[in-house]
Amino acid sequence: MQKEIQVLKEECAGYTERLKNIKAATSHVTPEEKEQVYKEKQKYCKEWRKRKRMATELCDAILEGYPKSKKQFFEEVGIETDEDYNVKLPDP
Repeated sequence: MQKEIQVLKEECAGYTERLKNIKAATSHVTPEEKEQVYKEKQKYCKEWRKRKRMATELCDAILEGYPKSKKQFFEEVGIETDEDYNVKLPDP
């Protein structure tokens, strides 16, 4: 047990040192990388909006001739919406 405790203490000391080095670093991400991430986020949010709009329009077209409610249609087909899970699109 004592050998195991010693090994774990050494591991802990190594992780503590590593964490200290990570916290001491001032620039983790370059401005170019940051800009690239923001551009990708914008692109994916735009696609999300586009696909959500297309799906909504398609469902609305189907529901025009559907005898039951929208909620019943979604349950029968198995459609899960963002609103079901309280998910909101990020601001652009």
